[in-house]
Amino acid sequence: MSDTHTRTGHCNCGAVRFRTRGPLREVVACHCSQCRRQSGLYFAATNVADDMIEIEGEANITWYQGSDVARRGFCAICGSALFWKHQADQHISVLAGSFDQPTGLAITKHIFCADKGDFYEITDGLPQYEKGSAGLLVAED
Repeated sequence: MSDTHTRTGHCNCGAVRFRTRGPLREVVACHCSQCRRQSGLYFAATNVADDMIEIEGEANITWYQGSDVARRGFCAICGSALFWKHQADQHISVLAGSFDQPTGLAITKHIFCADKGDFYEITDGLPQYEKGSAGLLVAED
């Protein structure tokens, strides 16, 4: 069965807009120090195949090379965190909060829990991984 669902989203100011087609990965909550520092809490992101996303306003995206293997994309105008891209993957992670509602998305696991902030607890009962989880491309801090 094919997922032909189209979803849309944008940054806070609307200078960057996107449209995804087809299936999205479940939402993964990443508690690594880079995600915490960029967002103030943790990243909650899904991903989509590179050829299944259209981005308008790409000139307004600033890419920050956060590690040797991955970069983070945010709106240069309003600062909204939008994307995370591993150079070895044919998918782009999209921050779940940037999608228009209803998203139909759900968090299914937490990664880099050993690095989470000391000011909150993870109490939703979902699986927690010290670092990444099997089958998930991540950038080690």
